[in-house]
Amino acid sequence: MDKEQQYKRVFGHLDTNGDGKLSPPELQICLGKIGGELSLEEAEIAAALMDSDGDGLLSMEDLVQAVEGANEEEKIKDLKMAFKMYEEKEGSGCITPKSLRRMLSKLGESRTVNDCKVMIAKFDVNGDGVLNFHEFREMMV
Repeated sequence: MDKEQQYKRVFGHLDTNGDGKLSPPELQICLGKIGGELSLEEAEIAAALMDSDGDGLLSMEDLVQAVEGANEEEKIKDLKMAFKMYEEKEGSGCITPKSLRRMLSKLGESRTVNDCKVMIAKFDVNGDGVLNFHEFREMMV
């Protein structure tokens, strides 16, 4: 089952009246099933925030967009944590060839500083010899 089929299946379970849209009460019921609480007013606000066509209801595309957006935020958070492990020193904002070599060594991969310079050069957009978070993110995706 591919991702789209999974979304359709989940959406079908949430769309209790089968009209192809999720209403605030359906959102409220859905969250209740997974152990959360949402007042009807909160469900209406959530629906309005995620609704792309202004009808106050969520289409499957709206739900997919909300889920995928949350996944993207989680990925960025994880990348930031990984970036901190590779930084020259915490808060420096960059990965140097030496800090990359040190982290790779901790992971059991032996590399020279020159090897690390070559690795960094492939993603070093601004040519400063180090990786900032945006360059690191491009490297990891």
